Amino acid sequence: QVQLVESGGGRVQAGGSLRLSCAASGSILSLNVMGWYRQAPGKERELVAQITSAGSTKYADSVKGRFTISRDNAKNTMYLQMNSLKPEDTNFYYCRIDVLGRGTYWGQGTQVTVSS
Repeated sequence: QVQLVESGGGRVQAGGSLRLSCAASGSILSLNVMGWYRQAPGKERELVAQITSAGSTKYADSVKGRFTISRDNAKNTMYLQMNSLKPEDTNFYYCRIDVLGRGTYWGQGTQVTVSS
């Protein structure tokens, strides 16, 4: 079993920054992909950014140049540095991990609110 705990959400004014963290524990193998997703009420969950255990990254077009995903494999922790935040970034952000041969796991989510 794998557990994910997000932290770092909150309220910020447009143009500000937040840093989200996702700490993973449990049966985590070395080969995995971690990612951040977000979901607004009534909409589907969408990929924000993902990072492999080797460090390869992928971003949604809407956050390229503003958000940076990173991870510390020694701490089994993933981060999302969010800069130049916009009101449209307001969402519930979820951490996800895909563990090779084990499955997909989600965190409980953290709210990010950007006021104009």
